[in-house]
Amino acid sequence: MSTERILIIGSNGQIGLELAENLRISYGSENVICSDVRRMEHQIEPFETLDILDQTNLLAIVKKYQITQVYLLAALLSATAEKNPKFAWDLNMNGLFHVLDLAKEGLIKKIYWPSSIAVFGPTTPRVLTPQYTVMEPNTIYGISKQAGERYCEYYNQKYGVDVRSIRYPGLIGWKSAPGGGTTDYAVHIYHEALKSKTYDCFLNAETALPMMYMPDAIRATIELMEAPSDKVKIRSSYNLGGISFNPEDIAASIRKHIPEFTITYNPDFRQAIADSWPQSINDDEARKDWGWKPEFDLDGMTKVMLDNLSKQLKSQ
Repeated sequence: MSTERILIIGSNGQIGLELAENLRISYGSENVICSDVRRMEHQIEPFETLDILDQTNLLAIVKKYQITQVYLLAALLSATAEKNPKFAWDLNMNGLFHVLDLAKEGLIKKIYWPSSIAVFGPTTPRVLTPQYTVMEPNTIYGISKQAGERYCEYYNQKYGVDVRSIRYPGLIGWKSAPGGGTTDYAVHIYHEALKSKTYDCFLNAETALPMMYMPDAIRATIELMEAPSDKVKIRSSYNLGGISFNPEDIAASIRKHIPEFTITYNPDFRQAIADSWPQSINDDEARKDWGWKPEFDLDGMTKVMLDNLSKQLKSQ
């Protein structure tokens, strides 16, 4: 079997850091090339500085390393995108076109592009949202992700491009800082619980959203990419379920470890975004097609998050 050469675009973000770590274990560090718009202070090599809107540089990197797979993670997320909608559309859509066109021309074999629960909107059934349903997103992030799904499926059907995708729920991890998403409260809350024993939440207490612990999301991503092509029946994007909870649930889980922890509520513009999203996800197709199954529940995730963040704080 020929060696895979993998390019991660947007590798310094919340997903990219952990994805790179896992892919390097499986494929060898020299075969996983990270890229982002700027270097980090302690950047792991090989690394290339890349703006996904720079098509010429993208092509040069693909040829230099003889890339076979691309994980396209560069995007402007929900809350950040609302502040700069035209740039968000440009980045999220033209970045995708640049990679799809490389595959169409036969320069790469396989693409991973993440979608999101943001593709759903206020008219979507909110409990156990099905794979196929009404999709009328009302955020620029959701609109760009929905359009991206349609283009991924189109390029697969029209040109045979092997593109694979997951609609991520909110992702929770301790290894990197949140990236400007509406679900980020579920990462901040653990940091603040350890630092100040209190948290002021930008969503209200009853706002249930689908979430997932980062190791489950990374495992799902790699499992989907390594699945035989004939098992990948959906080329727009797969629903993926994990844990659904609201801020009061996560606060109660934290109190099992930090009894004095308190939470207050001060909803801002992100409340309206959250209110347009599902409360829980039906992911039967992912389970059936390529064997998806989450491993973490809320209390299991809370323990691991607090343990690791506590060690991080002590080492600073």
